[in-house]
Amino acid sequence: MSTFHSLHYHITFSTKHRKPWIKVDWRDRMHAYLGGIVKEISGVPLCVGGVDDHVHLLVGLKTTHCIADFMRELKGSTSRWVHKEIGYPPFQWQDGYAVFSLSPSAIPEVRRYIENQDEHHRKRTFREELIEMLDRAGVKYDPRYLD
Repeated sequence: MSTFHSLHYHITFSTKHRKPWIKVDWRDRMHAYLGGIVKEISGVPLCVGGVDDHVHLLVGLKTTHCIADFMRELKGSTSRWVHKEIGYPPFQWQDGYAVFSLSPSAIPEVRRYIENQDEHHRKRTFREELIEMLDRAGVKYDPRYLD
């Protein structure tokens, strides 16, 4: 029998100290690059979005993927790309990330959410957004580690 799977994740992470380093003039290029890295490491990028201080990804992964390895490659490659292609040396990602597994029925809602980040963040900060996502998923957290 073959191995069948449906492994979809909503991933979000921020720039170091939530600095507004992701500039509008190259944001779309960075989102496309993130999607390309997901493909390069055998994932399926379903949606990539974000604003000036964080990104969201909706991805499909294989059973052989290790989330920690996937994230290390994704963040490291993107940082190198920003430094080399954009020429923005202060750019860094925060150390951590948030990842949530999704049922297939949640994919359209999460996609819409990611596609509307500009509108969404007129009303709330990334910290407020992250707390809501953690609470909604039942994830225990120490508020000291949210920044």
